[in-house]
Amino acid sequence: MARRLFSFSLLYAAVLISCLAGIAAPAWAQFETRATSPMPPGAYSIATGDFNNDGKLDIVVVTDNGFAVALGNGDGTFQAAVSYADTSSAAVAVADFNRDGNMDIVVANYWTSNVSVYLGNGDGTFQSPISTSTAGEAGFVFVGDFNNDGKPDVVIIDLPYISVLLGNGDGTFQPPSNNDSFVLPGYLAVGDFNNDHKLDVITVGTFGGSYSMGVLLGNGDGTLQNSLTYPLEYEPYSVAAGELNGDGNLDAVLGYYLGGIAVLLGNGDGTFQPVVNYPTTGLGAGWVVLSDFNLDGKLDVMTPSGPPAVDVFWGNGDGTFQPAQGYGSSAAGIPAVGDLNGDRLPDIVMGNGDYGAIAMLNTGVVSFSPTTGPLTFPLQLVGTTSHVETVNLFNNGTSALSISSIKFSGQQFKTKSTCGSSVEPGGSCSFTGTFKTNTAGTYTGLITIVDSASSKPQFVELTGTATAIKVSPTSLTFGKQRVGTKSAPQNLTATNKGNVAIQFSGVGLQDGETEDFSSTNNCTGPIEPGASCAATVTFKPTRKGLRSATFVFLLPLGSVSPASVTLAGTGD
Repeated sequence: MARRLFSFSLLYAAVLISCLAGIAAPAWAQFETRATSPMPPGAYSIATGDFNNDGKLDIVVVTDNGFAVALGNGDGTFQAAVSYADTSSAAVAVADFNRDGNMDIVVANYWTSNVSVYLGNGDGTFQSPISTSTAGEAGFVFVGDFNNDGKPDVVIIDLPYISVLLGNGDGTFQPPSNNDSFVLPGYLAVGDFNNDHKLDVITVGTFGGSYSMGVLLGNGDGTLQNSLTYPLEYEPYSVAAGELNGDGNLDAVLGYYLGGIAVLLGNGDGTFQPVVNYPTTGLGAGWVVLSDFNLDGKLDVMTPSGPPAVDVFWGNGDGTFQPAQGYGSSAAGIPAVGDLNGDRLPDIVMGNGDYGAIAMLNTGVVSFSPTTGPLTFPLQLVGTTSHVETVNLFNNGTSALSISSIKFSGQQFKTKSTCGSSVEPGGSCSFTGTFKTNTAGTYTGLITIVDSASSKPQFVELTGTATAIKVSPTSLTFGKQRVGTKSAPQNLTATNKGNVAIQFSGVGLQDGETEDFSSTNNCTGPIEPGASCAATVTFKPTRKGLRSATFVFLLPLGSVSPASVTLAGTGD
């Protein structure tokens, strides 16, 4: 069984939420993508903690080959990740398991059927793992104190069980207490759902064509009662617990597999009121997290939603929510919540197996459009200037936004702003820029804005990519051609506009109906600066109708290839 059959994220952030309490609430909250930090491939479980005791949140992410720790810089960016090898790692959580004041990491290990604690040294490094065997393959882990002794315990999914392992206070655990009363659990959350001051477990899962949620009440000694199981109409993916309506009873929020969330208000005895569903703005990713993002004393819900974005459901404080509000991002991923830049506002960091760790900062009343950040300039030929790109800043507050400074960095970018020292309520201003470089490669820049919306600077990242190869023309159109007959050839030229010789790693047809086109080229040797090579393309349709493909001039990995050439013709 592949370990990704489970839902592996862990959102252990109670400490972060509690540190945000008691702060005056702004009128709203907005989110901007601060940065995407590279991580080893395969990120699908993420947790936060201050691993080097510098007051800045760090992250740990499970990857294909174990897990990786990235120390935070305190501005939403992270230092280079340090990997810890363990190909069995499936999920991760953070707590101080030996109570020495340093945050530790616990990893659920799928193939080896155990949980491992990596004790923290307090400087961002970790000791060798201390492992405890489990009854089944461990695919999910959550931290809680299930016997009220002040020592962190863990609850895991190790199919067919949900198991509690009581902590000994030194990084080791007692043998697991196993409960198999809920069929195929996929995700867990913990809380006191019957108000008896003993931690309980809530879970969701799928069995065949049926979907359900289960509540396993805790006995206060590390054992769990049999599941109180509730059928669900739609397939659940994750669950979170929080007090949504001020009645003192814990409630539940579910994330659906294909979009939308569900709210179930708790009755205080382990049972729940009927499900109330809310749609996402796009195809949801299934994960949900709870936090008071706008600091109004009411819990909100955040879930990834597509196209790449996150949705926030603003809580009304009575168990109901406003319609989803979407915020663009360069990519979505498994979310965790914490104050990443020290401005006392809850931010979002997402683990994405292809992109890395994506930080979205809570900017209070300021929002940017486009919000997909960074501001990306299209692929550009060296020595030429790009089209102008624009990002707008909006003041969504009820008072004027004071801007004390705006700084630009990145010599390849020419940037200017219409933003002065103040933006009126409901008003906006803009930043415009162009990109130009004489050397091929990918370049980044930064617009840094210091304003009254936050105690920390806000950022707009800039990124541009330049290639040394000019391809002409950029498209070939063959028009109508009788099926089975060959068109007259058309030519493509690739010219090296750079200052060093290049050699293509591949030249030819790619994607689409490649069987309808054929090509030859003389681009096999090095192409000196200023020199060119040529390719010839013909069209011989195999069937009637529009036929298309692309033609590529590929440079070796690490170099910037030119854009592909589109090919089109119609079989007649």
